[in-house]
Amino acid sequence: MTAPRPRRFDLIAFDWDGTLFDSTQIIVRCIQQAVCDVGGQRPTDEAASYVIGMALTQALAHAAPDVPPEKYPELGNRYRYHYLQHQDDLALFDGVLPLLNDLRERGHLLAVATGKSRRGLNDALHSVALRGVFDGSRTADETAGKPHPLMLQELMAEFDVTPERLLMVGDTTHDLQMARNAGCPSVGVGYGAHTTDAFAALEPLTIAHSVAQLHDWLRREG
Repeated sequence: MTAPRPRRFDLIAFDWDGTLFDSTQIIVRCIQQAVCDVGGQRPTDEAASYVIGMALTQALAHAAPDVPPEKYPELGNRYRYHYLQHQDDLALFDGVLPLLNDLRERGHLLAVATGKSRRGLNDALHSVALRGVFDGSRTADETAGKPHPLMLQELMAEFDVTPERLLMVGDTTHDLQMARNAGCPSVGVGYGAHTTDAFAALEPLTIAHSVAQLHDWLRREG
């Protein structure tokens, strides 16, 4: 009988929106509505989806360059208002729970590294009954927004993991650049906020175009 393959990665960190959670299109619409609410020009779908994964204030400022900084607090409040209207419409992508459970059974530590706020992540984890699945998490408001590597650096320190033993999985160039900045390998997913055209320059180990492909790759290579 063939012996089980040794783990390549001790800790696997996942982005949240667009990687585990099917929220990209709702976030795009909420950004667009919030910008219009404060008198800005409606961002294109491409511009709004590009900023997903950044810290909220950074994301909204980038998506709405014509909105003056003094309106950023109002802009953030309007975004949160619209997002809360749709919160119950959001769900994990099909196949995510079996993927996470399989990784836990193999002995991987699991974490979330997200541009969401701590409150937003905790609400999401509670709403999809995922408390206890993840061993750790970091959010932009308690560390630094992507692509700054602080989220991953703190996770590595918390779990005493070296960069080559931490894998970052995400759907945006911000995720993959954060991994590079932290010296960690990454995997890109092609079903989220960013098209994969710009992924190659950031040298992910692979690009998965579905949760099933991601699961298969991690089972073989993780």
